[in-house]
Amino acid sequence: MKIKLVSIPVEDQEKALEFYTEKLNFIKKIDIPVGDGNRWLTLVANEEQDGPELLLEPAPKHFEPSKVYQKALFDAGIPYTQFDVLDIEKEYEKLSNLGVKFSVKPTEMGTVKIAVFDDTCGNYLQIVETL
Repeated sequence: MKIKLVSIPVEDQEKALEFYTEKLNFIKKIDIPVGDGNRWLTLVANEEQDGPELLLEPAPKHFEPSKVYQKALFDAGIPYTQFDVLDIEKEYEKLSNLGVKFSVKPTEMGTVKIAVFDDTCGNYLQIVETL
């Protein structure tokens, strides 16, 4: 068994696609219309294009429990998911220069260093560097 796809709820797929590709440097892999203006829209890491896919899930638009859960996490400042980075200071600087807003600047926590930012689509995301 292996991980092939994970999803993240987004309020607006087009806005999310722009943020995740232009700011986070992910690459669009699949983009198929599925009706009602929704898409099966997946991204992959630029460095691992055959790796796991990230589905930009429009669930908050259509499924109230998803919207409530997403908002509760955001309001509590809890990241929806995390991405590994090799150099968190470099990534923080790059993303900050691109206008990404951080709620937690790079902070050492035991054997990792973390930072948390707003994806502009209803989620906080965490980047992590293993020390």
